[in-house]
Amino acid sequence: MRIYFLLFICMLFAFEIITQDQTVGLLEYIEDDISDGYTLIFPRKQSSVFLLNNCGEIVHEWKDDDGFVPNNAVYLMSNGNLVKCKKKEVGTSIGTGGGGFFVEIRSWENDLIWSYELNNENARLHHDVEVLPSGNILMIAWEKKTLEEAEASGKNITELNSNQFFPDFIFEVNPILDQIVWEWHAWDHLIQDYDSTKSNYGIIRNHPELIDINFGDNDGSNDWDWLHINAIDYNEELDQIIVCVPYFNELWIIDHSTTTEEAASHVGGNSGKGGDLLYRVGNPRSYQRGGVSDQILFFPHDAHWANKFVEESETSVNELFVFNNKVPGGYSKMERFIAPMDYDSMAYLLSDSVYMPSLFKNSITHPDSFSFYSPGQSSVQLLTNNNILACSGTTGQIVEISPLNKIVWEYIVPFKAGDQVTQGTELEPMDNITFRAFKYPTYYSAFDGKELSSKGFIELNPTIDYCDRLVGNDDVHSDQINIYPNPVFEILFFETEVKKKTSFNIYNLIGVKVYSNILDEETRQFDISCLTTGIYFLKINGQKAIKLIKAH
Repeated sequence: MRIYFLLFICMLFAFEIITQDQTVGLLEYIEDDISDGYTLIFPRKQSSVFLLNNCGEIVHEWKDDDGFVPNNAVYLMSNGNLVKCKKKEVGTSIGTGGGGFFVEIRSWENDLIWSYELNNENARLHHDVEVLPSGNILMIAWEKKTLEEAEASGKNITELNSNQFFPDFIFEVNPILDQIVWEWHAWDHLIQDYDSTKSNYGIIRNHPELIDINFGDNDGSNDWDWLHINAIDYNEELDQIIVCVPYFNELWIIDHSTTTEEAASHVGGNSGKGGDLLYRVGNPRSYQRGGVSDQILFFPHDAHWANKFVEESETSVNELFVFNNKVPGGYSKMERFIAPMDYDSMAYLLSDSVYMPSLFKNSITHPDSFSFYSPGQSSVQLLTNNNILACSGTTGQIVEISPLNKIVWEYIVPFKAGDQVTQGTELEPMDNITFRAFKYPTYYSAFDGKELSSKGFIELNPTIDYCDRLVGNDDVHSDQINIYPNPVFEILFFETEVKKKTSFNIYNLIGVKVYSNILDEETRQFDISCLTTGIYFLKINGQKAIKLIKAH
């Protein structure tokens, strides 16, 4: 009697799983309109990198040791290796958002191939990296400058709340040689109009290629973090680097064709300008060529060219994309635009001494604009079918938006402070921070020969047939098939008038597929004695799941 009571309780529990509201994981899936691929995420405050299919199921996971959490960026290389930025939960030398310890290369099997560490009182990795075609890796870091050094460079230290100053620098590491092979320092390209006794004193509005040391919108207690560069990308055709500078509300482009010596100067490289800024956009106030009303970027993230997985023949290959976080009015936008360039001289064009565009004309917004807002983190990606994948970082909301501004795929990262949550949980902003999401097409070479079947879901007690309900299948319906006995001991029988071959799968309670077979005219009974006692779900050709009890 007790056994049947327990089975009854389990059936009620299973029914609750099936009927609960879907609040996390997959929320939307319009099969004909979405891009075919796998989405890579590295949610905050936990150690795993996840690769998800379009049904929100895990197809691969890279786990790490406890105590190591994301330092934001993660990328899947074409050979299947993973490049990840991570940090320890404690023990930081320089502290603020985005700070890191390590950049690692790991194999598909999660074996450590290479690691680079930078975290001390003078310098610390942060936010993002970029893997170059050569295999070298560009990294972003803070470097310490004393108040004396800052003052000697024309910094008005009376407005500095911190007792030190940390500008950003970029360096390129060769993992084979384990050596730094190139560097660029913002500190080498300063201008100021505060102290005429200093050598970098000048008229700022006449030098947009230089960086005003006294400009910046970070005026809080952590104002030592002057620039806070949070994204870096590379254009091989141009041999140029773009960075996202949120405390200037700008994007900057610099020349990578220089030597390290030239990058520290104002001459050399393809541009002839050394390491000076070739282009900047978003806030002409930063070089005294505009006012508050001229600002068009607001604490931006994820600046990059759209050249990944975009055919070279397409006009979008050299488009720039950026997530515009704090748009006035309280919502976020995704911007796509072209930086006007004279390709003969390789010079970016100005209009009335201001870099263009002065207004974004192709902004992408969520259909419900004010429901999609993130004051930090976040990403935007142009997909192969011209959809846009956007991640609202502080809400862990990932959406795919069609060119007709329709949500065709939506996923809510099912974590709260690093812990997996149960389906049905209502999450609040900051519960499930996810720096970025990036979707790789199914044809990406990283997936060649890889096993990519479902490994279950991140969320606990998932609605395992939810994706199938959204996708649907009109060929064969589960109500056309009678399955018995249920509970089943060993042999499961199917009774149906349907004659065409029909696939079916059996999943456990966490959504992992544990049995699969084909039902046809000749085979109508299956030995499932291999399954342990418990509650399962049987899905026929993408139809609604059927509760199945496996008895002793």
